Amino acid sequence: MKGGSRRTEVVHRSVRVTLSASAGFYPFLYGLQEPVPALYALFAPISLGMLSSIPGSGRQRAEVMLKALPVALVLVALGTVLAVATWAAVLGMLVVGFLLAFAAIAGPRPAGAAPGLQLFYILACFPPYEPQTLWLRLAGLTYGVVVLALCERFLLPQPPGPAYRTSLAKALATAGDTIAGRSDLSPGALRAAGERLRLSEVPPAERPAGPGRADRGLSQAGSAARRLLEQLAHLTDTGELRELVRGGSGDGEDGTARPDTASGSLLPQVASLCHRTAAALREGRPSPGPQRMDDAILRFQQVRMRQVTGPADEVPPVPVLRRQAALLAVAESVRILEISVRVGLDGRRTPPIEPRELFWYTEASTPYLWVRRITGNMTVRSVQFQNALRTAVALATARFVAGSLDLTHGFWVLLAVLTLSRTTVGATWTAIRRAVAGNLVGAVVAGALLIGLGAHPEAYAAILAPGMLIAFALGPLLGIAWAQGLFTLVVATAFAQIAPASWHLAGARIVDVLTGSAIGLLCAMLAWPAGARREVRRTMAGLLRECASLIKGTVAVLTAVPPGSAAPPPTFPALHRLRLAESAYAQFRSEPAGSVPARADWQAVLITANHVLLGAQWLPRFDLPACALSPDAAAWARAGARTLAETMERVAALCADDRPPPEGRRAAPTPPDEKQGPPARPEEKHAAPTPPDENQRAPTRPEEKHVVPTPPDEKHAVPTRPEEKHAVPTPPDKNQGAPTRPDGEQAVPSPSLGARPGRPSGADGARRTASETGDVPPTPWPPGAAVPSMPPPPTSSQPAGPPLPALVDLDMWLRGLTAQFARIEAGLPAEVRRGPRGTNSDSGTPASAENVRRRWYSEVAAIRAARPRRPAGRGGTRCDPGPR
Repeated sequence: MKGGSRRTEVVHRSVRVTLSASAGFYPFLYGLQEPVPALYALFAPISLGMLSSIPGSGRQRAEVMLKALPVALVLVALGTVLAVATWAAVLGMLVVGFLLAFAAIAGPRPAGAAPGLQLFYILACFPPYEPQTLWLRLAGLTYGVVVLALCERFLLPQPPGPAYRTSLAKALATAGDTIAGRSDLSPGALRAAGERLRLSEVPPAERPAGPGRADRGLSQAGSAARRLLEQLAHLTDTGELRELVRGGSGDGEDGTARPDTASGSLLPQVASLCHRTAAALREGRPSPGPQRMDDAILRFQQVRMRQVTGPADEVPPVPVLRRQAALLAVAESVRILEISVRVGLDGRRTPPIEPRELFWYTEASTPYLWVRRITGNMTVRSVQFQNALRTAVALATARFVAGSLDLTHGFWVLLAVLTLSRTTVGATWTAIRRAVAGNLVGAVVAGALLIGLGAHPEAYAAILAPGMLIAFALGPLLGIAWAQGLFTLVVATAFAQIAPASWHLAGARIVDVLTGSAIGLLCAMLAWPAGARREVRRTMAGLLRECASLIKGTVAVLTAVPPGSAAPPPTFPALHRLRLAESAYAQFRSEPAGSVPARADWQAVLITANHVLLGAQWLPRFDLPACALSPDAAAWARAGARTLAETMERVAALCADDRPPPEGRRAAPTPPDEKQGPPARPEEKHAAPTPPDENQRAPTRPEEKHVVPTPPDEKHAVPTRPEEKHAVPTPPDKNQGAPTRPDGEQAVPSPSLGARPGRPSGADGARRTASETGDVPPTPWPPGAAVPSMPPPPTSSQPAGPPLPALVDLDMWLRGLTAQFARIEAGLPAEVRRGPRGTNSDSGTPASAENVRRRWYSEVAAIRAARPRRPAGRGGTRCDPGPR
C-alpha cells in the first residue's frame, strides 16, 4: 500500500470518476433508452479520470479536461468517419496515435491527457460504421466530460501542490544568505538545496516544461539556481567562499589583511540581487526597476584592471585574483538567474537580452517557440519522438490485426496496447505478465458472474457502480494485476447491460488482452527496447562532443590576434543537445533501474555542460583581452583546452560505447602563434626579434606607466643573452627605460628555483620567488624551458591594460572543468575507465598545461614582489621608463 496522502488521493479520485460515470450511463441507458450516448458517457470519465494521469489540483485538472473536450469531439468524429474501412482506420490510428503521444513535448498536462484522448478515437473507429449516430456519440462524450470536470472542481477536489516558484525562492534565499555570510551551510547542504529543484522532485503539474516564454524562463532559472548552489558548494569546499566573505586580499607590509575592494563592492550586490529575486518569486511578479548586474560586473572588471596596473602594493596576489574570478562566475550565474526569473514571471516578449543565444526565446513569438519545440524533437535522438513512434506503430498494428481477424470487442486489443506498453522491453514484459494473470482471474470471475446472473440487466446495474468504486480505488493501490482483473469485471457488467451477453464475453476479453499484449511486446522489442538507457548515453555523448568544441572555440576567441578578431563559437548546437539530454535523462530516471548500473553520473554531466555553456557566454563578454595574449599564455590556454576537449571526447566515446581514440593517434597541431608571429602593426617595427634598444621601446601612455608583466607576446619578445635564458627582466622604472639589456642591467632570478649559482639575485631581498611568497607550490620549470621575457609598455595605439584578469578567469574555468571531468571519468565502471591521456595520474590535470600554468604564475608572483612599492604616508608615483 502507498502512503496516507496517496491513498486519500486515489480514493477521492475513484469517488469522482464513479459518480460522473454513473451520472451519465444510467440516465442515458435506462431513462432515454439510448445505449450509444450511454457508452460514451461511461467511458469519457474513465478515459480522462483513470486512464489519463492529468496532474495538478482539482481546478487545474478541470481546466485541462474542458480544454481537451474539443479535441475529443474531433477525434470521435474522425474515428466515426474512418470506421468505413479497416485501412482507413489503421492510417488514422497511425497519425492520431503519433500526434497525441508526441504532445508530451508540450508539457506534463498534455502528456497526461493524451492516453484518454487516444481511447476516444479507438472507440469510434471500430465497426459498426454508423455515421448517423455521430451526434449521439458527441452528446454522450460532452456530458461525461462536463460532469467529470464539475466533480473535479467541487467534489473532494485535489489540493494544489507546492509551486515551483516557491522552491526556487527558497533556493535563492539560501544562496543569498550564503553569499552574504549569514549562513554557514556545508557543501552537502548546498548541493541538497539544488537537488530539490530537479524537475523529477517537483510535482508534474508545477514543472516548467512547456514551450512558452514563462516556462522556458522558469526552467532556465532553475538550472541557473542549481548551478549557483553548486558553485557555492565548490567554493565552500575549497575555503575560497570564506575568504570572499571575510574580504581579505592578502597581507600588507605591516602583516595586516588588506581589504579586497573589488570583491567587497560586488559581493553585497550579488547577495542583494538574490534576495530581491527571491521576493519577486514569492510575490509572483517581477521586481520593478532595471536590471543592473551588468553594470556592476563591468565596474568590477574595471577595478580589477586598475589594481593589476597600479603600484605593486595594490596588486592582489594570485589567490585573490582566483577568488575574484570565482566571484565573477557567481555574479554571472546570478545575473542569468535574475533575468530568467523576470522573463518567467512576466511572460511577455522583451527586447534582445545578452547573451542573445541564451535568451533567444525572450524576443521570439509564441508560434515560433512552438515550431522550435516541435522541430527540435523531430529527430530519432529524441525520446519523445521514439515514444510517439513506438506507440503509434503498436496501436496501428493492433487496429489492423483486430480489423483483419474481426475480433469481438476489438477495441480491447488497442486498450491493452495502450495500458500495458512501457518505454523498455523489460518493463513491458513485467507489466504484461502481471496484467495477463490478473485478466485471467478476472475473466474467470466475470464468466461465473455472467453464467450465474444470466439475462438480468437490473442485477448488473446494481453491481456496476460499487464495482467501479472498488476497482478504481484498489487497482492503483494494489498493482496492475488487481487493476486489470477488477477492470475486467467492470467492463463485463457494463456491456452485459447494453446488449445480452454470455460467458463468451469473458473469453473474448482474454483473447483481446493476449493479442494486444503480444503486439505491444513485439513493438517494444523492435523499437528502442532499451528505452532511454541507451539514448541517454548517446545524447550525453553528443552533448560532451559539442561542449568540447565550445571550449576550444571559446579559448580561440580569447587568444585571437588581434583581440576580437575571432567570432564567438555558436552555442545553439550545445543548447539543443542539452535539451535532448535532459529529456532523455528525465525518462531514464522514471524507468526501472534493472540489473545494469548507470554508466556514468549523468547528473554531473549535465551540471558540467551548464558550466561550459556559462563560461562560453561570459568569458568572451567580460574577459576579452584589451591587448593580445602572449604566445606563452596563448599556448597554455590552447593546450589546456585541447587536453580537456580530448578528455571530453574520450568520455563521450566511453559513454556511447564507441572505441575511444588510441593514445597518440593524433598529434596536437602547433598553435598558429607558435608557427609564426602575428602580423606587425604599421607603427610596430618589431615583428622580427631585434636588439631591445633599437625598435622594442615604445612610449607609454600616462595612465598606464606601470603595468603588471604578463606572458610575452611575440610582437614584444625581448631576447636575452645566452647566459641569462632563465632570468626574468626587472620591471621598468625611472632609472631603467626598457627590459633587461645585455649590457649590465639587473635581472630577477628564476621564480621557481630562486637565484642560481653565478646569477645575479636582484637589488635587494624584496625580490622573492613564488615559492617563498606561497602563491603557488614550488615546482621546477621544465628542463630547457626558456623564461618568457617581459613585454615593453604598450604603444599609444594599443588598447590599455594587460590581460591578467582574463587569464586568471580562463584558468579558473579550465581548472573547474578539468576537476569535474576527472570526477566523471573516475566514476565510470572499471572495465571502461582509462586514465586520461597526457594528464597527471593523481589529479587528472593536463601535465603540460599545469607546468606552463605554474611557471606563469611563478613569474607573475616574483615580478610583483620585485616591483617598487608606494612610500608610506604619501601617494606613490608610477614608473616612467623615460628616454634612454
